[in-house]
Amino acid sequence: MNLAGYVPLSLCDYPGRVAAVVFTQGCNFQCPWCHNGHLVPLSGDPARRLSEEGVLALLAERRARVGSLVVSGGEPTLQAALPRFLRRVKALKMEVKLDTNGSRPDVLRELLRERLLDFVAMDVKAPWPLYPALTGGACRDVEAVRASLALIAGAGVPHAFRTTRVDPLLSERAYGDIRSQIPPGSPHLWQAFRPDLSLDPALRACAAAYRDPQDSVVRA
Repeated sequence: MNLAGYVPLSLCDYPGRVAAVVFTQGCNFQCPWCHNGHLVPLSGDPARRLSEEGVLALLAERRARVGSLVVSGGEPTLQAALPRFLRRVKALKMEVKLDTNGSRPDVLRELLRERLLDFVAMDVKAPWPLYPALTGGACRDVEAVRASLALIAGAGVPHAFRTTRVDPLLSERAYGDIRSQIPPGSPHLWQAFRPDLSLDPALRACAAAYRDPQDSVVRA
């Protein structure tokens, strides 16, 4: 596993759970508002790379106090070693939440089939027709994303779909179209736009307008 970040304790990344978080290197999308731009390149900075064995040792050491792991990125399903890594995490009797962009439904299907996931959070980034443009031209298979959405909704595991409200790029009509894409009965969360960390420097100019004095992470 190409791991580029580790947070030993989080109270907000896994609903209702105390969790650790690992971040995988590399993403197949280039969303302009991405606030983890350093995780987009597939190779990444070798100085940031973490030892898989070291991370697993930390998880084992702390599992009595931190019983869950969030695997985020980047895009974790790009990692060929992901199933093996999750099997080792599950062997520690830990719950696993996966954050994904939904671009690889075949990988998701196998992880769900093996019961390696206890919670799945998928980003729904735009109305379907706008997906190629709003992923930096990187999403060439919107049908794969749609397949992942349906797969997650019907998998019988806790899940949530999430959308970042990027007002400079998405209109109220677009937000309505996104909401209509969410399967009935599935939770959908709106996330805050963090322009100061945007992958696209042009969006960073919006930082002052979006600064929230309450430091809120969700805008209704």
